[in-house]
Amino acid sequence: MKLSFQGKKITGILTVVPKNVINFEDEIDNGVCSSDLCEYGMNYLFDNNLLKREEIDALIMVTQSPDYFMPATSNILHGKLGLREDVILVDISQGCCGFLIGLIQAFMLLDQPKIKKVALLNADVMSPKVSKRDRNSAPLIGDGASITIVEKSNNNEKIYADIKFDGKNAMCLNIPAGGFRMPSTSETAIEKEDEAGNFRALDHLVMKGDDVFNFVLNKVPKQIEELLKSLNLKKDDIDYFMCHQPNKFMLQKLADKLGVGYDKLPNNIVENFGNASGVTIPTNICHNLKNTDKKLKLLLSGFGVGLTWASMVLDLEPLKFIDIIEF
Repeated sequence: MKLSFQGKKITGILTVVPKNVINFEDEIDNGVCSSDLCEYGMNYLFDNNLLKREEIDALIMVTQSPDYFMPATSNILHGKLGLREDVILVDISQGCCGFLIGLIQAFMLLDQPKIKKVALLNADVMSPKVSKRDRNSAPLIGDGASITIVEKSNNNEKIYADIKFDGKNAMCLNIPAGGFRMPSTSETAIEKEDEAGNFRALDHLVMKGDDVFNFVLNKVPKQIEELLKSLNLKKDDIDYFMCHQPNKFMLQKLADKLGVGYDKLPNNIVENFGNASGVTIPTNICHNLKNTDKKLKLLLSGFGVGLTWASMVLDLEPLKFIDIIEF
């Protein structure tokens, strides 16, 4: 599905990462939830006069790791942050592509005359759902949150996006137990060895790595190239390709497939912060573009759980804030 928007812009991005570094052998049980990271980041913006509570007209919470089945995490945050009663709250269950899906939702909300500023929150605390004896996933997974402020703009520059889904292969990335289909029990917590020598339980994340790798390299470059072609843009017209980062190797292969340099398609997020799902794109922007003081044309690309993949071309003007803080 191809989409276009006009009169919207990103005005600030803040990423929140845990202060503690988890070693491979460490037990993970710190009790931090997605709302904790988001609340900390929002209060940081309020306390530093980078955002006012009364300015927020809508709050979008994108997470695969909600605090509760009910109530919605956005409602929890609404109460903790003391926001107005007439603020629109939206919760979206999405992962690797969640930042782009959240942006699309924010842009649509901004079509409403009464909505002028949207706080897009992406957060995932997935480390407790990964077996420390799963050497495919445990070294890569990280926790984090991001806050992206999206506002109406007076310029006429357009934003273009393309998003696709493949639900037939949704179970390539999944946590089998914990929902209503298979509630968690003492039996689902028992770790078993797979054919590759990894140990995980039904309560843990499982990924069909080869299938996901092939999906990314077959679907994502094609989508990016088709989107650029439809806009009469060349790859040289894009200043940076800011992609979701599951691991460095996959990003290098994606850059090679697209024929762009590693400097234009950064791959340094997982080694510094881990893979926090949809949070990796805003982290990518904060970490690699923090000192940029000019307008940039970016191509954003998210891909993974769902299976879902989306790409977006937009202009990023110098932001009111762009930073990474520790929780």
